[in-house]
Amino acid sequence: MSKILVTGGCGYIGAHTIVDLIENGFEVISADNNSRSNENILDAVEKITGKAVKNYKVDLCIYDDTFAIFQENPDITGIIHFAAYKAVGESVEKPLLYFENNLNSLINILKCADEFSVPNFVFSSSCTVYGNPDAIPVTEETPMKPAESAYGATKQMGEKIVSDAVNANTNNAILLRYFNPVGAHPSTLMGETPLGKPQNLVPAITQTAIGKLPGMKVWGNDYETKDGSCVRDYIHVCDIAHAHTLALNYLLEGRNQRNCEVFNLGTGDGLTVLEIINSFEKISGVKLNYEIGPRRSGDVVAIYANNDKAKNLLGWNPKYNLQDMMATAWKWELKLKEHENLFNSSNAALN
Repeated sequence: MSKILVTGGCGYIGAHTIVDLIENGFEVISADNNSRSNENILDAVEKITGKAVKNYKVDLCIYDDTFAIFQENPDITGIIHFAAYKAVGESVEKPLLYFENNLNSLINILKCADEFSVPNFVFSSSCTVYGNPDAIPVTEETPMKPAESAYGATKQMGEKIVSDAVNANTNNAILLRYFNPVGAHPSTLMGETPLGKPQNLVPAITQTAIGKLPGMKVWGNDYETKDGSCVRDYIHVCDIAHAHTLALNYLLEGRNQRNCEVFNLGTGDGLTVLEIINSFEKISGVKLNYEIGPRRSGDVVAIYANNDKAKNLLGWNPKYNLQDMMATAWKWELKLKEHENLFNSSNAALN
């Protein structure tokens, strides 16, 4: 059984990926300082899989603490590196925070991978590396344009750092450029739980629908798109998670053709923000309270994926459609509300 280190394992995509890895026979450990996540999500992982996962509550920007994880686990055969700050808007406001955290943690992990001869590395990248592309859908060969945010820039730089590192050390790496992960695990035991006001579209939708937020904004309706709102490629988080398992197997089986390869992870469908809102309203039966706001700094106008490479080489086929994405996200939000009501009832009884 291969032991895999998942950094950012208590995060949204990280935890779903841990479930998929365990279900496919991997042993997993997590490294997450929980600065923007909750370690309790690993309880949900255990309920789903029957396996307890150890989390090292470590700041990966501190090299000695990162090194200690590898000292304790010299049999790690693969790393999936999620740990990073990811809010586009925040990265525009606080670029140095993003450069410091996202790049230093990556460099430390790669140093340890080299020191302990860990042969396989999967990097959590993003479609933001393409910037505002000249043509869509984008393929892995689409030239990168200047990043629209510090977050996107850290992914561009991160890809270069990983590529140079593995080529120098003859390790192997895969860069997974995902588009917009949404939805929740079908068990409703885990989903997206942003800290503070949500930065991503779907949690903003579900929190508005449930009443956590009084309303939401659509950032711009004057883009050159079918209805004026931005176009994105939305992909279910469980499909994203499974791609990481397939990517690891691709490396472990020696099927990679180069030391560092790139794959797009998207459905290939470009949908506007307003189309997503309409889909949610149909699934949930809830009319959303939203208004049109100004364009948001850092937003790309339109982007969606050509995913042929991932399908052909990794054997990856997304199985969740847009209705599944909206339905699982809404069921997760309802489950959170149910837990909140139970908690409040218990406190009221105690008082």
